[in-house]
Amino acid sequence: MERLITLIILLSFLFFHNPGLAQSKYKTQSGFVSFFSSAPLEDIYAENKAVKSLIDLSTNEIAFVVDIQEFKFKKSLMQTHFNEKYMESNKFPHATFSGLITSSSIISKSGQHSVTVKGEMLIHGVKKSVEVIGLLINNGESITASSEFIIKVDDYDIKIPKLLVKNIAEEVKVTVKLDYELVK
Repeated sequence: MERLITLIILLSFLFFHNPGLAQSKYKTQSGFVSFFSSAPLEDIYAENKAVKSLIDLSTNEIAFVVDIQEFKFKKSLMQTHFNEKYMESNKFPHATFSGLITSSSIISKSGQHSVTVKGEMLIHGVKKSVEVIGLLINNGESITASSEFIIKVDDYDIKIPKLLVKNIAEEVKVTVKLDYELVK
């Protein structure tokens, strides 16, 4: 435990006191994640504009945290059911991802880069290895990252009652759009 605390203090000191190292780190606290579920009886859409994320271009690491209760629906009853019955957001308040970005180009250079992100996604208390294709645009002082991918609700132990199978799809399309700012 002491080693972990020492490592955190050392990394914090290097990060905040080394201007060259900070030039590779970007953050956002207002990222965007939405999901869309199309089912025979009803389409479901929700969005979350309070996603927190970090990218370190010196290591190609990326991480983000999504507060489940921040997903907003058009119908308040959908939001209540989502949080209480399906996501159990009191028990599992966050979804997280941490992983590495790979690209055939050097993403620390300005320009548009097709990327693959591989890592661990944690949703509803279940951690899965995932691989997602995305787009990263490096503007020097800022980065924009985007992706669309499919999540199977069963992979994350999210139970759909048999009575609602026609209301909720087994696969959900997730859209991610993150606008990062350089940490100075």
